[in-house]
Amino acid sequence: MLKACRADEVEIDDTYQAVFDDRPPIAIYNVGGTFYATDDTCTHGDASLADGLLEGCAIECPFHAGTFDVRTGKALTRPCVEPVRAYPVKVEDGVIYVLVDESLPVE
Repeated sequence: MLKACRADEVEIDDTYQAVFDDRPPIAIYNVGGTFYATDDTCTHGDASLADGLLEGCAIECPFHAGTFDVRTGKALTRPCVEPVRAYPVKVEDGVIYVLVDESLPVE
C-alpha cells in the first residue's frame, strides 16, 4: 500500500494529486466523503485528472473534456475510450492509503 496523503488534504467533492518518487502520480477523489483513486494521467492525452472538474463520480479531463468514472476508471465520454486504472483505497487514522497492484487488469 502507498501512503497517498492525509484525508483532510482532500476537501469534499474535490481532487488531489498524490506524487511519489518511484511511480507516476495517482489522483485521489473525495466524493461526498468517500475516497477513490485512479492513475492521474488521462489515457487520451497527457493531462492530470486531478486538475479536472469532479462532478459526482465523474472526473472531466482538463485536456479534451472526456470523462471517467472515479469508482471504476471506466471512460464515460469521448474522446476518452480507454479506461484509467482504479485502485482500492483505505483510510486509517486520517491517512489515505492506495493499494497499487499493477498486475490487476484495467477495467
